[in-house]
Amino acid sequence: MPFGETLPSDLRNRTQRRGPRMNSRVPVTIEWTGSGGPLRFEAGFTRVVNTYGCLLVSPREISLREQIRLTNLVNRKMADAVVVWQGLKRPDGWDLGVALVSTDLSFWGVDL
Repeated sequence: MPFGETLPSDLRNRTQRRGPRMNSRVPVTIEWTGSGGPLRFEAGFTRVVNTYGCLLVSPREISLREQIRLTNLVNRKMADAVVVWQGLKRPDGWDLGVALVSTDLSFWGVDL
């Protein structure tokens, strides 16, 4: 399957990002249930953030479209999100594209 065909059409056809991005390593806690199993917690971090989401590094693979909750460990704010892209596993973890469900401009603790 060609790259991007598994993405929703509004994401596939988008020519621009919705906002500025910033390289920023923000430590987070990731919570999710997986396929109906027990609640899981993992420590992760971001590589890139923007108002609408981030490039997240997770020690565990998390399924596409999985609903997760992120806690920013710097300012203790929480946000619900969904995994919209899965990258490759690198030595420090899985690269995941995450979209925040609601936008809190201060969630990342940086000016975007």
